[in-house]
Amino acid sequence: MNIRSLTRGDGVVIGAAVLLFIASFFDNYSFEGLPDDADLPNLWENGPVLLSVVLAGLIAAGLVVTARALPQPLKVAGLELGFFGVAFAVFAAWSGLGNLIDPAGGLDNIGTASDRGPSAGTGLILAFVATLIMAGAAVATPLVPALQGSLIPAPKPVTPQPYGAQPPAGYGYPGAQPQQPYAAQQPQPQYAQQAPAAEFSPFWFAVPVTRPLFSEDGSPAPVAELAPGTWYLAVEQRGAALVAQTQDGRRGVLQDTTGIQRGS
Repeated sequence: MNIRSLTRGDGVVIGAAVLLFIASFFDNYSFEGLPDDADLPNLWENGPVLLSVVLAGLIAAGLVVTARALPQPLKVAGLELGFFGVAFAVFAAWSGLGNLIDPAGGLDNIGTASDRGPSAGTGLILAFVATLIMAGAAVATPLVPALQGSLIPAPKPVTPQPYGAQPPAGYGYPGAQPQQPYAAQQPQPQYAQQAPAAEFSPFWFAVPVTRPLFSEDGSPAPVAELAPGTWYLAVEQRGAALVAQTQDGRRGVLQDTTGIQRGS
């Protein structure tokens, strides 16, 4: 799983899930006239609210985040996992609204000192707000560019050496000049060959969205998938396409280079 592929919208979903979990420990409903220390049930003690709001919302957040972090889309019954996450989020918000309107399931008075029936408690109100935010973020992320930005900024890459060049010269490095014997009279000839100058300079880059990396031999099957939030090395340019190298050493052609972010 690649957590760097999470978007700002996914961050909103995660934050809403945390708020929902906290809200579940507060009161489900309240009554006027009861003392402040009255022991009222929280959301975990109300079966319908627990199943349709709390657990549905937490499952929704887990599905949305997992679907985004997976390197390849996971499908269940022909539908992507993220679709089920959005559906659960909308269902949790809808159920939260219903329980907010009628927190006691149609009972106007359950025999308390209050002349009025129960009203929504702090936990139920917060749970509805959390599920509403979660559903809104889950639905809007594919549609709003501001929510599609990377949640975790990619680390700034170091300036790459030209592709195929040797490390800096020095004792112990391949291609370094051997040290002169002590008190040597004649300088040793240098056999190291200079790499030919190239018009293209390799550079680090990151993609804005997931994009396939195709084989250099022109095969239509992708050899890898480039994910947002990860830096890759461009080693060659072929027209508008780039020959890129992944962190595990695989090379391929990135045909769609629009919107890529170049490293310094």
